[in-house]
Amino acid sequence: MSTPPLPYAAPQQPPAVPGGPAGPGTYTSPIPVRRAHLGDALASEWTKIRSVRSTMWTLGVMIVLMLGIGVASAAVVASSAAATPEPDEVLGFGFFGVLLGTICVITLGVLTIASEYGTGMIRTTMTACSSRSRVLAAKAVVFFALVFVLTTVLAAVVAVVQMGILGVGSPGGAQLFKATAGVGLFVALLGLLALGVGTLVRHSAGAVTIMIGVVLLPLVLALFMFSDSLKDLQQALFEYSIPSQLAVLYDNAVAGGTSGPSGWDPLWIMGVATALVLGGAFLTLNSRDV
Repeated sequence: MSTPPLPYAAPQQPPAVPGGPAGPGTYTSPIPVRRAHLGDALASEWTKIRSVRSTMWTLGVMIVLMLGIGVASAAVVASSAAATPEPDEVLGFGFFGVLLGTICVITLGVLTIASEYGTGMIRTTMTACSSRSRVLAAKAVVFFALVFVLTTVLAAVVAVVQMGILGVGSPGGAQLFKATAGVGLFVALLGLLALGVGTLVRHSAGAVTIMIGVVLLPLVLALFMFSDSLKDLQQALFEYSIPSQLAVLYDNAVAGGTSGPSGWDPLWIMGVATALVLGGAFLTLNSRDV
């Protein structure tokens, strides 16, 4: 009795090596294969931050607040019977719009990373880019650049509009630079601080609440310190609170003291605080599961 013939099996071909010669019956992609770098992560994060609704809403509200409050304050002063302010005093009218706009920047800074933890998208991000430090660095660079440019441009536009409404000349170049580019740097660093807190907390509502407390709590505590033994602490809270440091960049003496930050000191203080928080965020990002 003859055995039936076995079915013919084609010889197995070794898999193609990316970038190597293609064997018979294999396919080699024409797209060159290379290692990913920071530029790829920056492009990815830029696509994310400009395509999500939270960016449009938060920055849109920030634009309305800075322009609306800045122009409204100048219009109120112009319509009053008071004397025309000096050019150096006009820049200070933009302070309140920027202060309220920082809430939008804080919210966006937290959402830049905490929202990905909330939706689980962070797993996809870390899978696409195995270097967690590169992901956080790309988020920080893109966010900082966006907020710095936008805040600086808005502060400059508000200053020009206010000077036009009040009919005053331009203030000194150094003070104008500090009230535009300096304010932009300060707000961008504050947003990076929020980004670091969002990385550490990994919860949008919790991180935003912490950041609002950082901004407002020192002033609230100082307002309720009535004891004479707490006068020094009260003065320090007034002078080193974030609103007071922002006012220094406009040369406004909100805290009413002489021993607090002056000149460009607020940028150094905010820079050190942001560097410490972001350093902790980088360390915990590499040591915790996503």
